[in-house]
Amino acid sequence: MIIGAGFTGVQLAKRLINEKNDVILIDNNEDVVRHASNRLDCTVLQADGNNLATLEEAGIAKADALVTLTESDEINMITCSLVDAVYPSLLKIARVRNYAYYVNTNDAARHHAETFSGKHRPLYGIDFMIHPDVEAAEAIVRAVEHGAVSDVVSFGPNYELTVLQIAAGSRIDGVALKDLRTLADYKFIVVYVENEDGSSLPSGGTVLRAGNRVGVLAAKENVPRLLQLCGAKIDALKKIALVGAGRIGTIVADHIIEKNRTPFFRRLFESSQQKIARNLIIVDRDERLCKEASGRFPNAKVLCGDITDEGLIQEEGLGSCDLAIAATHNHEMNMVMCAYLESLGVEKTVALVAHSAFVDITHKLGVEVAVPLRDTIVDSIISHLRGKNVTGVHTVSNGAFEIVECDLPPSSRVVGKALKDIASPGEYLLLLIRKQGEESYALPAGDTALSAGDHLVIIEQTGNKKVLEKFSGVS
Repeated sequence: MIIGAGFTGVQLAKRLINEKNDVILIDNNEDVVRHASNRLDCTVLQADGNNLATLEEAGIAKADALVTLTESDEINMITCSLVDAVYPSLLKIARVRNYAYYVNTNDAARHHAETFSGKHRPLYGIDFMIHPDVEAAEAIVRAVEHGAVSDVVSFGPNYELTVLQIAAGSRIDGVALKDLRTLADYKFIVVYVENEDGSSLPSGGTVLRAGNRVGVLAAKENVPRLLQLCGAKIDALKKIALVGAGRIGTIVADHIIEKNRTPFFRRLFESSQQKIARNLIIVDRDERLCKEASGRFPNAKVLCGDITDEGLIQEEGLGSCDLAIAATHNHEMNMVMCAYLESLGVEKTVALVAHSAFVDITHKLGVEVAVPLRDTIVDSIISHLRGKNVTGVHTVSNGAFEIVECDLPPSSRVVGKALKDIASPGEYLLLLIRKQGEESYALPAGDTALSAGDHLVIIEQTGNKKVLEKFSGVS
């Protein structure tokens, strides 16, 4: 049951319907309900979603999960709390946009972890709280950590899926996948390929061409060499422009200045934290946000002005930046400004966009990385809805594929079988395996045997429930 039929509610419903789930979508706006009814093959009701009697009449007692996505954080939280009082076993997920609610709730849960790990219900009866800005900011930071040349998905402490565009004349331009091993002394897997014909899970005979975008899985320490193999240019980032001093921009700036979390990230900047801050320019037109940013980042240069003002760009020399990040909630402006700054000479750009439909457009404008805000939210929610064995879901290639992280239960019919005996080329690929009791992932081989308790990373066509059922045992 989903409360709130806005864009995120409709996108979430679409994903769940494609997976053959029964979905009930509720909203109190007549026009929104009519629009959703015309687009979705599910029950769409016009009603107040925070009314328990209404929810019971709609069938909340038989539901597996409740997701609250209205425009009001308070309604989302109160609805979960209300339902939890009567149906405590129902999974409840709430989206909140007020950062104070998110931080305070999570801090309280951490400080009283022992209390809430027992018989006590989670705070407000919410099992999982989703904050859009946190999800988006972390995606931006992952891209910056790799020189803003790719979208990145991390798996544990040692592996990452990196999305790259093959440069003309690079060492792998015109090479078939089966011949790639001769070009590198380290292991990596080409997970999917995007070209003019669409997206596909590749085979050994797939030939990589300049302009193709590929998802490549490799150990983190090998990512810099992998980028060079594809012809990606990786220069140290000395001057950075961050457009947007709101919550997303603040989280991104925190990571850039304070954390420097990975060795590659530190090498990328080749500077101390203080020098990085002095070469960070934060731009926003909101005086209050600029004042707060100045106080939080005293060594950074904070400009209160309109980034679309060409005079500001020229006066501050923003065209000479090595990296520009547009992280405002004006997604169209993010795209346009990144493209404009690239035309002035900025080497790398990252744009926050509304959803995956804008990713292709953004890349065609010359922007290296597009972070689709609403898709990150839906992915996060979906990962919590797949059952206890599924621990994460990441959509890639504009939603064509999804990467599922799951634990292999004893009931799975693949337990005890070797990978070569269950392989299904073109339908899915088993990318990584982490044996029970181990901390790090490993790349599986054809004779790798699967055991109950193994943690797996699988890529499949989005909505292919047969694969999930095969491995996780979820029907």
